[in-house]
Amino acid sequence: MKHQIVVLGAGYAGANAAARLAKRLHPADTEITIVNADPEFVERVRMHQLATGQDLKPRPLTDVFAGSGVRVRLARVTAVDADRKTVGIVDDDGAAEIAYDTLVYALGSAVADCGVPCVAEHAHNIAGKQSALRLRARLADLAPGAVVLVVGGGLTGIEAVTEIAEARPDLAVSLAARGGLGDWLSEKARGHLRTAFDRLGITVHEHTDIAGVEPAGAVTADGRAIPAQVTVWTAGFAVHPIAAATTLRVSATGQIVVDDTMRSVSHADVYAVGDAALASGANGTPLRMSCASGVPTAYLAADAIAARLTGRQLPQNKIGYLGQCVSLGRRDAIVQWVTPDDQTKPSATTGKMAARIKEMICRSAAWSISHPTSMLPSRRRHTIRTEDSFATTP
Repeated sequence: MKHQIVVLGAGYAGANAAARLAKRLHPADTEITIVNADPEFVERVRMHQLATGQDLKPRPLTDVFAGSGVRVRLARVTAVDADRKTVGIVDDDGAAEIAYDTLVYALGSAVADCGVPCVAEHAHNIAGKQSALRLRARLADLAPGAVVLVVGGGLTGIEAVTEIAEARPDLAVSLAARGGLGDWLSEKARGHLRTAFDRLGITVHEHTDIAGVEPAGAVTADGRAIPAQVTVWTAGFAVHPIAAATTLRVSATGQIVVDDTMRSVSHADVYAVGDAALASGANGTPLRMSCASGVPTAYLAADAIAARLTGRQLPQNKIGYLGQCVSLGRRDAIVQWVTPDDQTKPSATTGKMAARIKEMICRSAAWSISHPTSMLPSRRRHTIRTEDSFATTP
């Protein structure tokens, strides 16, 4: 019988994990199935572009994985039984179960309300394709002079607010940040960021805690009202709740706790990658939720699975960061250079050059998804049965 590998989620982490496994393992011995609710790969790093009216290139998963040996199952994941080694799904034919020998959990994250009342009822977000499309429709309906408030001063908030301001200069666009604007950036990057905000006419509410969202704007912790026809919430992300409902060991955030090979510390046949994993890089620093973490964790997990199944040496965890890329519209950006443990360096690249770097990174990430078995080795390795590779406990 073939070793059944099931990958949950076809975002950057899941799609790269499935593709990497297809490169490493012989199809005579393994069967790889990727499960995803959306029929297309979604470039999540471009959701702010989608929300402002830009059209993204469609990438149907059936086309992406055609000829790769990866089977695409379009379904919504409803449960994981880590003890029975099954996954509950719902597709067009109704409810069903999929059995696995090895599971790669890559269900990612969604918007988090951070305990603030009425975020779901009155705020838009760009955490996914459908929510970005809803914001797109709402922005298109706004008359000149309407006020748009973006809540959240992190990378997502900065990219969203600058994209909206550039695409719709007729709107009054503002940002509410809990801290100072770009206060984690280097002095050079902060200066460029403020210059960009001034150029785009963005109002900034710094050191502002939002305590509630209302139909006509937001209310701060000190009782002030910030009027807005549209509020966009970018203040945080939370992982999919399915893992927390299993017997898998999870953190307080609901992320699956993994070792240095992205393997669950409680169930040796489960791996977690991307936002779904509480993972550390090469220096022991916890990895942040980002595409910059998702892709390398996917590669590491796939290589570790292949190594265990084929009896080869395990890969080392060498995950580290190089930079933080933040777009400021289509023709401006900041690339903040960082240490491998994500600490800010004094140096940064700004302006058009940074925009080209950011675009190159986004395109290369999408290209790798669209060509999952590029440079496929001429000989994919056969599996061998070992106690470790088929173990049910570490």
